[in-house]
Amino acid sequence: MSLQEPEHIAVSKSKGIDIDWKDGLQSHFSLAYLRDNCPCAVCTGSHGTPPQKTDYQNPNPFQMFKPALKMLACEGVGNYAVKIEWNDGHSSGIFSFEYLRKLAMEGTSTVAGS
Repeated sequence: MSLQEPEHIAVSKSKGIDIDWKDGLQSHFSLAYLRDNCPCAVCTGSHGTPPQKTDYQNPNPFQMFKPALKMLACEGVGNYAVKIEWNDGHSSGIFSFEYLRKLAMEGTSTVAGS
């Protein structure tokens, strides 16, 4: 058991994922942030193809219409990850807790009591 494992995970299909880590770190991942940072092979270009990155965090103000991003489902994968299904048809991203922790350390997470 590591202190860098989640202690509690709260999923809101309309707002994102909140994680309380065992070491006291608290993280919030918005829907747009999660979708834009999808770790799957298609989004990252891992198979030698160009990355298919999204940009929900910085929408194009001149785009005529783009449906609002929604999380359709979120399920646990073993004891190490969550898999998210999106309304844009994407569902192959598996967000390991190790990857989410890395994103949390790069972002604006807070430590409880500080």
